[in-house]
Amino acid sequence: MILVTGATGNIGRALLNELHLTGGAPVRGLTRDVGRASFPEGVEAVEGDLARVESLKGALDGGVRSLFLPVGRGADAEVLAAAREAGVEHVVLVSSITVRTHPHLPQAGANLAVERVLQDSGMAWTILRPTQFASNTLWWVQSIREQGVVRAPYGDVGLPAIHPADIAAVARVALTEPGHQGQTYALTGPERVTPRQQLAALAEALGRELSFDEISREEAHRQMASFMGDGGASAVLDLMGGDTNDELLEVRDTVSRVTGAEARTYRQWATENAAAFR
Repeated sequence: MILVTGATGNIGRALLNELHLTGGAPVRGLTRDVGRASFPEGVEAVEGDLARVESLKGALDGGVRSLFLPVGRGADAEVLAAAREAGVEHVVLVSSITVRTHPHLPQAGANLAVERVLQDSGMAWTILRPTQFASNTLWWVQSIREQGVVRAPYGDVGLPAIHPADIAAVARVALTEPGHQGQTYALTGPERVTPRQQLAALAEALGRELSFDEISREEAHRQMASFMGDGGASAVLDLMGGDTNDELLEVRDTVSRVTGAEARTYRQWATENAAAFR
């Protein structure tokens, strides 16, 4: 039995579809509201909240041997302890490439701490460290819908953004095929793509003209700090282009090596998700 937490998120939904299509071990998807869950046929919806470990007992009972866990959704160390106690044998953990590229950032340090808890847990482990998600541009939905304009900094800084479905594809292989336990995989998309190029791909997918208005870091910080605080805004802006380094910019072939399929481009993500911006 495989338990997928974060099952309604960008990676979790794609992972459930991957596991459903390939068959094999039975699959459960964790959600805070079973009544609203829409999972593939054959996937068992189970209710629980990663922030309340006591709510996970039912989800972990009944022969769960593999667990998919994105960091930062709850009490990670307690969730791992509960998984070990319930008999889980292998955990695929989604951390972040910032553990390597920006270890000084608080969230990177927190992610590394969870990685170490897992590695010391006695359970088998596979750690995924993806870079910036292609789906981060969903932040632009309102301004594209209402104004046809995106205002953002670092318009010409290209990062190898990854399609969430590629993270899911690697997770599916790690959960169902041998040879991936004890491995840490840094994951990127197949090419660097700048915010201007992302917007151009969205414009093509939508069939309408969109414009990019580059703003300063200071202006972006003022906007972002209102909902993520000064520290959070500074960290995100560093990762968007204010503090790049070779490791953050590197394009890796990990997705194709692990899955046997080429990594998806941002253009493909834009085409698949154009409806969200209409």
